[in-house]
Amino acid sequence: MRITILALLAISSLGVHAATVGELHRTTTTATAALRDAGHSDRLAITVWYPAVDGVQEMPLDIGPPGKPLFLPGHAAPDAPFAAGRYPVVLLSHGFGGTARMMGWFGTALARRGYVVVAVDHPGNNGRGDITLTGAALWWERAEDLKAAWRAVQDDATVSAHLDTHRLGVAGFSAGGFTALVAGGARVNVPHFVAFCDRHPDDGVCRPQMEAPQLAQVDRHRLAGDPVLGPQLPNAGKDHSIPGVKAVFAMAPAIVQGIDPASFARLRMPVGIVAGESDDVAPPATNADVAASAIPGARIDRLVGVGHYDFLADCTEAGRSVVPQCTKAKAQTLAHERAIADALRLFATMPGAR
Repeated sequence: MRITILALLAISSLGVHAATVGELHRTTTTATAALRDAGHSDRLAITVWYPAVDGVQEMPLDIGPPGKPLFLPGHAAPDAPFAAGRYPVVLLSHGFGGTARMMGWFGTALARRGYVVVAVDHPGNNGRGDITLTGAALWWERAEDLKAAWRAVQDDATVSAHLDTHRLGVAGFSAGGFTALVAGGARVNVPHFVAFCDRHPDDGVCRPQMEAPQLAQVDRHRLAGDPVLGPQLPNAGKDHSIPGVKAVFAMAPAIVQGIDPASFARLRMPVGIVAGESDDVAPPATNADVAASAIPGARIDRLVGVGHYDFLADCTEAGRSVVPQCTKAKAQTLAHERAIADALRLFATMPGAR
């Protein structure tokens, strides 16, 4: 990831210091993972980035064929020992059809400044397997994935010894931004989303998503009749918040129309939002701006010339030649630098955070 001198100066002004980053992987289970996963596995994949001891060797976290990566998420040392100490935690949710690794540019940057970042691959809605209807539609279960990952790392002796459980934040991109808001206390309202899309069928969140063209013909009005999805819909509006969350950060949040507007007042912690003014996938006017205006004290950073896919990991030239999303990414350096700086400022408000 590219960091300019200006960005480094902004980060250094926050009183944080660069460190070696480690990466480890764990798994747990969730109640609905098997319903969402194409292979009906109940496993939830977890990636953890963290401050590591000095002297370990970091490796590229490249995505794509060996020697010809499509994305460059950053670097980390596999299974490196933790640096001594306890660190504030950020739970991280990827976008629709993304992966934890795709958000490595963000996760490793926070880990390098003294945070433990716990990310997941959402079942049935990640780039490592087929996207399913249930994986795409059970949005609220994303927050439950983060909740399960949080329990798992607290039960893991290797990780838990380095967690400051009293300093917990949550972050996400796109559908992950929605996830972060729900994890912070917002309530899901599926009929509100359906009604919005009936009125605005050409809005970016209502159109078929590039990552799942096979779902283009799904009728939102008939989801209740689906034998697998239908029985899960009554769970949508329940409380999916994660206890103890002290700050919420949303990057280009999507599906904001799937949140009960009145429930935004439940977010009683610092909330930061960053959005690209050129985003036509999750247009700020119907997503980020809606959340920012409804959440008490929320702060939004609107980036001129930034689109939705600028928040993906850095695209390579090979990626731009074969990945359609990369052809739409025009200002990744700006999007990354501002998101990282904004997030560090926000999470520094958690009591005692670095």
